[in-house]
Amino acid sequence: MPETMTQTAGPETILPGTKKTVENLDGSKMEFEYMDSSPIKMEKLFKDLYENQWNKLRFGPCLQGAVFELVLTEKPKVSMLDGYLTVDAGPWHFHLCVGKYEAKVTHGEVNRDHLEEDARQRRIGKAAFVRTLDGSCAPKSWSLRFWNGLGEQMISVFLPNPYLNDKLERQKDPDWSKLGLWESLRKEYLGSNNN
Repeated sequence: MPETMTQTAGPETILPGTKKTVENLDGSKMEFEYMDSSPIKMEKLFKDLYENQWNKLRFGPCLQGAVFELVLTEKPKVSMLDGYLTVDAGPWHFHLCVGKYEAKVTHGEVNRDHLEEDARQRRIGKAAFVRTLDGSCAPKSWSLRFWNGLGEQMISVFLPNPYLNDKLERQKDPDWSKLGLWESLRKEYLGSNNN
């Protein structure tokens, strides 16, 4: 049976399947549903996202006061090396520690426990499906969010939004088919059929 990773990002330990709702200062809410963040699951998820779903995604850091919504205009090259996934779009690329990183000793001898802690801090330690609700509790965005072993946010992946067209303009009638990717990912990584 594959290893299931108990989420240990920062001071918080979260089991896969745990649900949590956070109310923001503006009255909106965020619903988090945590998934297994084991290296095998994360490598599979990210390869699927960037090899097969790349043209449906917006992604980047999403921090208080700064949101990056990067898009790919052509299929990127995706590779793995020492636990790091590289998404190479040609003129730019990024690395994300999703797998088993083997920390290397560069000078003298280092305590093996320190190397293991370094590897734990670098790789994804917590992963969640996130639905943002407006003040009236109507959904307004669907995404995936990932934190490292220190609890620092690494990346958010924004999934297609039924309320927005491809130019991110609000459309009159929602296109519910855009939730297909959200639903298929939830089924694959949570075993869930509900929104």
